[in-house]
Amino acid sequence: MTPKSPHTTVLLIGASRGLGLAMAEEYLNHGSRVVATVRSAQRTELHDLPDTAAGRLEIEHIDITVPEHIVDLHDRLASRTFDLLFVNAGVTQTNPEDTIADISTEEFTRLMVTNALSPMRVIEGLEDLVAPNGTIAVMSSGQGSIANNERGGFEVYRGTKAALNTFMRSYAARHRSDPRTLLLMAPGWVKTRVGGPNARLTINESIPNLVKVIDAQNGRGGLQYLDYRGETVAW
Repeated sequence: MTPKSPHTTVLLIGASRGLGLAMAEEYLNHGSRVVATVRSAQRTELHDLPDTAAGRLEIEHIDITVPEHIVDLHDRLASRTFDLLFVNAGVTQTNPEDTIADISTEEFTRLMVTNALSPMRVIEGLEDLVAPNGTIAVMSSGQGSIANNERGGFEVYRGTKAALNTFMRSYAARHRSDPRTLLLMAPGWVKTRVGGPNARLTINESIPNLVKVIDAQNGRGGLQYLDYRGETVAW
């Protein structure tokens, strides 16, 4: 029997496919109630889950790159409280070999807005929906580690995730007295649309373990940068 999660109510931003979809399914399997978001009104794989979720899944529509959508989602959920807010958002660069000198301004903006600015806007906009002893977490990447960047590649994507990590550290510094747990999670190199077909891990090798790590940090407070095995990632 799958054990219950300490995060019994979950607000999961970005769950139409890939890692976010797998997280939604994992938390439903652990007995949690999940409000999960998709970007468009089109049917996604997430919509196939309610039949097996015993009414514990609600689907909301939000494009996190549109600030007004975040405000509207907050208004719709204003009477609710969640144990976990998890923001899953990320796009990779079109050409992995493009350097900061090569990439167009439009591509740079797309990556930075989606990977760094918008997740933090979600956290700032929805933080008051999270219980005082709850968890606020965001999907980062091992490629966001400055210390571990020894091989290069995906230069601009790395920069956006490093920026996300820095913004989250600033958020934590501004909320030193807040007892809630703050997490930056690195799922590993996973076979998804972002990770590509040559990635080392399958979704099933990453996400169940990542959820276990998140749940294990429940109630600990402070900011941590962890991977799917529960190991600390160097900043």
